[in-house]
Amino acid sequence: MAESASLALLALALAGVTAADVGSIVRRRVVPEFAPWPDAVHPVLQRVYAARGVIGPEQVQHRLQQLLSPQSLAGLPQAVELLIEAIAQDWRICVVGDFDADGATGTAVAVRGLRLLGARHVAYKVPHRLRHGYGLSRALVDDLEAPLPDLLITVDNGVSSIEGVAAAKARGMRVIVTDHHLPGAQLPQADAMVNPNLDGDAFPSKALAGVGVMFYLLLALRAGLRASGAFADRGEPDLSPLLDLVALGTVADMVTLDHNNRILVTAGLRRMRAGKAQIGVRALMQVAGRSTERMTASDLGFAIGPRLNAAGRLEDMALGIECLLNDSPPQALALARQLDAINHERRALQDDMLQQADHAARACLDAIAAGDSQSALCVFEPDWHPGVIGLVASRLKDRLHRPVIAFAPGGEDGLLRGSARSIPGFHMRDALADLAATHPGLMGRFGGHAMAAGLSLAVEHLDAFRAAFVALAETRLSSELLQAVVWSDGVLAEGDFSRALAEQLRDGGPWGQGFPGPQFDGEFECIDWRTVGNDHLKMRLRPRGSTLILDAIQFNGYDGQAPAAALHLVYQLATDDFRERRGIQLLVQRRVSA
Repeated sequence: MAESASLALLALALAGVTAADVGSIVRRRVVPEFAPWPDAVHPVLQRVYAARGVIGPEQVQHRLQQLLSPQSLAGLPQAVELLIEAIAQDWRICVVGDFDADGATGTAVAVRGLRLLGARHVAYKVPHRLRHGYGLSRALVDDLEAPLPDLLITVDNGVSSIEGVAAAKARGMRVIVTDHHLPGAQLPQADAMVNPNLDGDAFPSKALAGVGVMFYLLLALRAGLRASGAFADRGEPDLSPLLDLVALGTVADMVTLDHNNRILVTAGLRRMRAGKAQIGVRALMQVAGRSTERMTASDLGFAIGPRLNAAGRLEDMALGIECLLNDSPPQALALARQLDAINHERRALQDDMLQQADHAARACLDAIAAGDSQSALCVFEPDWHPGVIGLVASRLKDRLHRPVIAFAPGGEDGLLRGSARSIPGFHMRDALADLAATHPGLMGRFGGHAMAAGLSLAVEHLDAFRAAFVALAETRLSSELLQAVVWSDGVLAEGDFSRALAEQLRDGGPWGQGFPGPQFDGEFECIDWRTVGNDHLKMRLRPRGSTLILDAIQFNGYDGQAPAAALHLVYQLATDDFRERRGIQLLVQRRVSA
């Protein structure tokens, strides 16, 4: 990075503008040829689809009949055979979940689904972040009380649980691992393992969340039970009531919304909008103040998911799972209110931790300005909570556009817990695997994906790990990869600022990770402005060369200074239904003086 650019970046950061705010605006390229669309589909939405590789209407119809078949998902035959035996012989089954929203929804899907399919003794166990650590650990197995389960089923974890699976087998339990995380060099010796990301697995979609893998296992189990004649004297169970949970976990886990995942999420949202969501999900919608009829994937990711996640971050995710399993509206609402209160506590704790992390961000920007590439960052504070470090890492990654690992004390084992977030071009899980190979004994357990991972580390190894991690990042990240890019779907014409287009864009998803919501850029005149709340910026804008006046808001956008009269904005075109006005407004994502 040139010195002048570095100094400008530092000045903007100290003024409250993030590194991502000054990233290059790049307009998405539209594929040159795509299939004809119905006249009712706005040309702008057609352009948005084409820029995401969607070349025809069939790719956004999202019918359950288009769902990929479970047949090519490796490990399903063995898992189904074991589950059919478990149901026939009335085994005690224990579902071992994870302490995030994907794990919680996956656990609820497993418990509800297995009971629907005939299992009579289904319980669950979710690890406590501080006592057990992640996943099916030896500590969790040691905590299982008599009578022991005959069968353990992991959800959203297990692919790296070498010791935990061995401990369960030693105590006489069978183990089915269902997971979606990337495998390491060694796999646990489970009785069956279902994971689309195992080497050699032929399932076309590698983006299933943990809850999606469990749903597929239930689909395959139902088919196996059907073939065995289990439903000859009773109706075949309907698994569609589980789809709202599948949608919630899929969006909250931020997996790529490929076509298959969009089918699952669309089906779940359809049930929610029809008032058919699980009672616990409806209670979470209520405390989040979200309209049932207008639920979107964004609501799941930014309103419902965080309230569910909060239990696993600060308390015990069993509270969240109980909310999802509860069929009493008053009891579910009481649990949802507890989750909402914990989420408020989490946000206050997060704000304190982010203030501390801000010093590390400023120091990194100081180093950038001085000519040090600082390609990656590791941060640690002894009073941080391990349940919130992932949010800290994510915020710093967004601010600095660099891979970040945040560490906190981990619990009874004395190890630090690390939560990692990455940027395009730096595969985090592979980087940790390479560090484990080149620096044996430096890390404890680790696992994750390209963009997010977790690890444990002895505190005395922190400095050595930091040096090795930063050195590795500097060999793999070019100066181009360290420049943030803000993607735009181009400029809107004056006639495009309409309620009809805003509704089509809202309903044209589900939008999310890997299938980003549409946003546009253009030049505007700021007619007037005011602040609302603490630091939200409300503006009235006129597109350059137009007489049209538009309402706009930039959340957390007020930096103590008046916006410039001439602005270049990156924004989303959104509906505005406040007080039933049925208008439109611009949701400003980036604001730069023109």
